[in-house]
Amino acid sequence: MSRILLIDDEEEMRRSSAQALELFGMEVDTFASAEPVLERVGYSFDGVVVSDIRMPGMDGMTLLQRVRELDAEIPVILLTGHADVQLAVTAMRAGVYDFLEKPFTAQHLAGIIRRAMDRRGLVLENRRLRAVAGKRDDIEARLPGRTQVMVDLRYSLRAIGATDADTLVIGETGVGKEVVARALHDISARADRPLIAINCAALPENLIESELFGHEAGAFPGAIRPRYGKFEHARGGTILLDEIGSMPFDLQAKFLRVLQERVISRLGSNEVVPLDVRFIATSKVDLEAEVAAGRFRADLLYRLNVATLHVPSLAQRRADIPLLFLQLVREASARYGRADMEVPPDVIAEVASRNWPGNVRELRNAADRLVLGLDPQRDEAQSEPQRLAAKVAAYERSVIASALAAHAGRIRPVYEMLGISRKTLYEKMQKYDLDKKMPFTDDDYAA
Repeated sequence: MSRILLIDDEEEMRRSSAQALELFGMEVDTFASAEPVLERVGYSFDGVVVSDIRMPGMDGMTLLQRVRELDAEIPVILLTGHADVQLAVTAMRAGVYDFLEKPFTAQHLAGIIRRAMDRRGLVLENRRLRAVAGKRDDIEARLPGRTQVMVDLRYSLRAIGATDADTLVIGETGVGKEVVARALHDISARADRPLIAINCAALPENLIESELFGHEAGAFPGAIRPRYGKFEHARGGTILLDEIGSMPFDLQAKFLRVLQERVISRLGSNEVVPLDVRFIATSKVDLEAEVAAGRFRADLLYRLNVATLHVPSLAQRRADIPLLFLQLVREASARYGRADMEVPPDVIAEVASRNWPGNVRELRNAADRLVLGLDPQRDEAQSEPQRLAAKVAAYERSVIASALAAHAGRIRPVYEMLGISRKTLYEKMQKYDLDKKMPFTDDDYAA
C-alpha cells in the first residue's frame, strides 16, 4: 500500500488528519518535525508527503526543496493556515504538487492525495519499464556519465545494491558519495525502511554513545527517560556512516562489536538488542593510511569493506563534464522554477576546460549560478531565438569544443570519438574558430 508521510507540529491537527485519512483507507505515518521524513524518502519511495508550512526547525518550504533534491517527482502537498498568495505562487514555482489552505475537509485532502498517488505510481512504473527495456534507468540518472569509470561504478553498484553486504564508499570531497550510498539503499530490499545518516565528524563528544546506542532512564545525569539511539532507530533499514575516518578511536572498538555481532546494549542496560541493519560507510581519506598512522583500527577496516566502491573525481572523468553540467543546469532550472535555458557553446567549453577541485558539488554550484543569472555568460544564453541551422551549428561547435577540452587538445582521440576523419575535424575547427590550444593545465596535457 502506498504510504502518506504527514508532518505537522500541532499534535491535535496531526492526529485528527491522520485518523480522517485512515477512514478513507489510507496508511499514514505522522511526524512532529520534518527532519525524520528525509530518512524515509528516496527514488523508490511509493507515497506522498503532506506537510504543514510553518513549523519550528525545518519548515515546509525547506522540506519541499530537500525532498526534490532526493527525487524531484515525489509529490509534496503543503498545508497552511495563513492565506498568502505570494507564498502559494512561490510554492508552485518550487515544484509543490498542491497547496491547501486550512481549514479543509478530509475528503478534499484525500482526493488530492489519491491523485498524487496515482501520479507517483505512474512515475515508478515508467522507471521500471525503462530499466527492463535497457534504457537509462534511475541509477544512470543519478550517476550520469559515459566514461568507463562511471560505467564500472554503476555496474558494481547494481551488483552490490541487491545484497545486504556492508559497503565502503571512497572518494574525494564532492564526488557524490552520499548519492551512491542512497542509491545502494534504494535498490535494496530495505528501500521501504529508514536510511539513517550519521556524520561521524559531528558527533557530540560527551554524548556519542547515547546518540548511537541509546540509553535507559538514569543512565547518566540528565537522562530522565529512556531513548532509542540512531542504530536502533534504523532497524530493518540502512545506516550511513558519513566520513567514518573521523570516528573517535575509542568508539571504533565498540562499533566493531556491533558490526560483528549485530547487537547493541543501551547505556545503563545489560539487555542485548538485536540489530537488523546494513552499514554503508563513506570516507574521503585513505583508511589504510589512517591505519598505518594508528588513527583507525585495521580490524574495523577489514570488517567494514566487505565491498568497496570508488567514486571517481571529475579529473578522472573529464569527458563527462559537459554532459553532467547540462544535466545540472536542467535540474537547477526545475528547482528554481526557471524556463529551460540554452547553454552557450563557449560556456560549455570553458566549463569542460576547468579544474574542479570541489568535483560535482562545485560544478552544481556553477550550474546554479548560471541559472540564477549570477554568471555574466547568461546574457549570451538569453539572446534572441536562433534559427534551426544556427542551433545545429551551435550544438556541433559545443560538442567539438567539449571533446577538445576533455582530451586536453589531443586531436586523434577527438576525431576517433566523434567518428569523423582528421581532415573533417580540422575543417570544422576552422569553421567554428576552435583552437586545440585552449586554456588547459599542464596536468591535462600530461594525462
